[in-house]
Amino acid sequence: MTMFGCQARPKTPTIIEKVCPQCGHEIEMFSIDSQMPCEHCGFVAYNDTLSCVQWCAHAKECVGEEMYNAMMEIVENQKRERRA
Repeated sequence: MTMFGCQARPKTPTIIEKVCPQCGHEIEMFSIDSQMPCEHCGFVAYNDTLSCVQWCAHAKECVGEEMYNAMMEIVENQKRERRA
């Protein structure tokens, strides 16, 4: 649930289209999804636009603790992948 007046997130989820790096198939996910598997090959694509959780003091309250933890795990995975 988005907090009233939050400027960092749209009030209505949008659709994000990504290209699967493994097979080239289009992956569609909502802006509120943290990850989505490719329907064609199963590769898991992450929503890398979920950056507000990294800096917003109200992120945990805004998206809920479970979603917050999932998003922060994705952020950490992305950091590890960049270092490799």
